[in-house]
Amino acid sequence: MIRKKVFILMTATLMLTAYQLFAQKKASDPVLFTYGGKPVNKSEFLRMYTKNINNQKPDFSEKALKEYLTLYSRFKMKVSEAESLRMDTLPGIQAELGGYKKQLAKTYLTDKEVTDKLVKEAYDRMKKDVRVAHILIGTPRGSDDTLAAYKKADSLYNVLTAGADFANLAKSVSEDKQSSVNGGDIGFITAMQVVYPFETEAYQTPIGKFSKPVRTLYGYHIIKKLDERAARGEIQVSQIMVGVQKSAGKEGEAKSKDRIDSVLVMLKKGEKFESLVEKYSEDKFSKNTQGTLASFAVGQMVPEFEDAAFGLKNPGDMTEPVRTEFGYHIIRLIKKTPVRPFDTIKTELTRKVEKDGRIDIARRLYTEKIKQKVNFKEDVSALEELIAAIPDTNLRNGLFNASDYKRFNKRIFEMTGVTFTQSDFANYIEQYTKGKIYGQKESTLRSLYKNYTDKAIYDFQENKLLDENEEYRNLLTEYRDGIMLFELTDKTVWSKASIDTTGLQQFYEKNKEKYIWQPAIKGVVYKTVDESYAKKLVMELNNPNNKTPDEVAKAVNGDGSQGFVTFESGKYEKSRFPVGTKLVAGKHAAYFKNKDESYTLVDVKEVFDTPTQKTLSEAKGYVVSEYQEYLEKQWLAELENKYPVVVNQETLKAMIR
Repeated sequence: MIRKKVFILMTATLMLTAYQLFAQKKASDPVLFTYGGKPVNKSEFLRMYTKNINNQKPDFSEKALKEYLTLYSRFKMKVSEAESLRMDTLPGIQAELGGYKKQLAKTYLTDKEVTDKLVKEAYDRMKKDVRVAHILIGTPRGSDDTLAAYKKADSLYNVLTAGADFANLAKSVSEDKQSSVNGGDIGFITAMQVVYPFETEAYQTPIGKFSKPVRTLYGYHIIKKLDERAARGEIQVSQIMVGVQKSAGKEGEAKSKDRIDSVLVMLKKGEKFESLVEKYSEDKFSKNTQGTLASFAVGQMVPEFEDAAFGLKNPGDMTEPVRTEFGYHIIRLIKKTPVRPFDTIKTELTRKVEKDGRIDIARRLYTEKIKQKVNFKEDVSALEELIAAIPDTNLRNGLFNASDYKRFNKRIFEMTGVTFTQSDFANYIEQYTKGKIYGQKESTLRSLYKNYTDKAIYDFQENKLLDENEEYRNLLTEYRDGIMLFELTDKTVWSKASIDTTGLQQFYEKNKEKYIWQPAIKGVVYKTVDESYAKKLVMELNNPNNKTPDEVAKAVNGDGSQGFVTFESGKYEKSRFPVGTKLVAGKHAAYFKNKDESYTLVDVKEVFDTPTQKTLSEAKGYVVSEYQEYLEKQWLAELENKYPVVVNQETLKAMIR
């Protein structure tokens, strides 16, 4: 009896404690609103509200909160509708979600502390540029047989230690042909530009010293640090480039030099840089951007170009002609960007680190932590037995059948009570390689075994992420909701507006008074890059020979390949053109200058001085857009009727500040 009373008392106490915890949770995270009876808690609303304001300071005014509550409640309604239609079971959505899940999991299946250290290390290195030379002894790509290459690199290291000249040795033996001609000198580099082991040795080696052989995927390197300096940061420039053909000899060199010098004279006389790019630059990649190049950092351009560019001080400053292996360049500074503060670059740098080879360090350490967590145990003898049973000939011939190893059922490793056998590993080998294995047996099979154990651990932990990591779970849910919502909106609104021809026609008929041509013309609108081509166009249009617009443009362009004159034909409202433009049927108007320095000329065929009705074909873009708006409003009305929203006014008021 006493025992029963104690049990009842303990049970009552536990129930009371559980109730108190529930009450506290309910009090700290009340329901903000319901839609169709489904609750949305305050914490969920605030998480999404503060996430979707583009890093601005949250606005907790009544107006802002109510506006977002309306938007978010509609979002939740649409997601519920998609779920009721089981859109998450569609193969396309499942495939997209599966791919995202795998990609997202990689971010969480690493040692975050180590990742943060790697990001900070990369940033600290970005503050310095280092100039290095190297001697490379290559190894076959993907081969584990590197002993011969290592021995050769080690003997070269001993020769250098004995006093041999680094540059001369690089010229004679380095297998990096591009740098060997320069005594191994590859110029200045900064963080995230070369493979991680090379970068680490380049930064850690003292100036004037050389490293021991260091292994990368290219082979073994002996690295000598020649110099270091404060980082130059990034720069953006524009250029005018005149190429030099090696086959043209001294005469070609002189012609190119004369041409670039004449361009410099025109620039100094005040001619526009962009116009001269259009006329004279021979760099096809920057010609279409008025000579502007993408921002670049140290080590991304040939040294002569880089040094000249970074030598400019103020935006608008220009260099004298700079000779590189490509030809002559006049470089103009647009902007310089120093290394940004860590807080502003951390997210971007983290993404780069996560895609870089150095992230393998964090993954390896994470794997070791998980092995301990899941009580990972392996039987090395069982692995050795299986490897010994696989003939070398299978590998040499690229043939492997897992069915040959069905009888091998010894435990090879286990974790949290799940056992993986030798035959399981054999099945993985066949699945991973599709039965075609090449390479040295021991190293190839051991590498596959490591992949297999890593995959098993990662798959296990990936499945646990949903239970253990709230951030991961939220991101996955948000992505799932987003792709379902896109699919449903496309089906209900976007595509329907284009496909539903009957509905579109009916909508047009009901609203056709909105789709009216104001006074307009039919004709051809020509556009030229500058006034000289506008004048040529006038001459061509005044030519009595009857020509099509295409023939007119080709005649002005010459061979038609430069696109100095383009055109479009159609019906245009008069308001499109500058006030005062004289538009007469059968004549072309005077050309006029546009804001972008180009010129426009209108060749008028017909004139409509009074408003006319647009056909559905003529107004289709507008009609489809407005029909989509109509369909969405109609859909929202249906959803709001199906999922009525009830707001907890007390909770909402408590959020306002």
